[in-house]
Amino acid sequence: MATKPKIAVFASGNGSNFQAIADAIQEGRLNAEIALVVTDKPEAFVVERARRLGIKSFSFIPAQYDSKQLYEEMLKEKLVEHKVEWLILAGFMRLIGPVLLEAFENRIINIHPSVLPAFPGKDAIGQTLASGAERAGVTVHYVDAGMDTGSIISQQSFPVAGRGREAVEEEIHKLEHELYPATLQKLFHQPVKTKDLYDSMQG
Repeated sequence: MATKPKIAVFASGNGSNFQAIADAIQEGRLNAEIALVVTDKPEAFVVERARRLGIKSFSFIPAQYDSKQLYEEMLKEKLVEHKVEWLILAGFMRLIGPVLLEAFENRIINIHPSVLPAFPGKDAIGQTLASGAERAGVTVHYVDAGMDTGSIISQQSFPVAGRGREAVEEEIHKLEHELYPATLQKLFHQPVKTKDLYDSMQG
């Protein structure tokens, strides 16, 4: 069996994408190990999800640090301590800064609820619906210094077809929970160029 990469999942809220990744690992669809869950919201439900699964979690409050650099240096030490190889963002609502971008170059992945490059940033679903776009969807991409501007790894979309926000959100969550683990499995165990992986996920 291929080596299991150690990942840290970063989340700020409910943690449904963390749960989908953990379920995929338990079911043998994703060959990886969640070494740590990291959150900037100590009260976030993702902490409870991690506890139920026996996965270590670490919470921090950014406002208690004088700068992003200081808390990222702290996080880097924590990640190194747990031998983390990849950072997987799953609803983490903060931009990653230079310290972690350098320490985990090309090893930080995010999922975003729009068909990037359209509708980056907050409330992508609301942006999609307000624009009258015919399709909504999700994107898995590498993280860089910008807001949802990193190279695209995989995408899936579906027709909005007059559906309201609740129905669109439900479909997006379903897609996220399928696409993220499948993309990570290919990324971890089929080392190919980003464009090749993107093309293969479209097929």
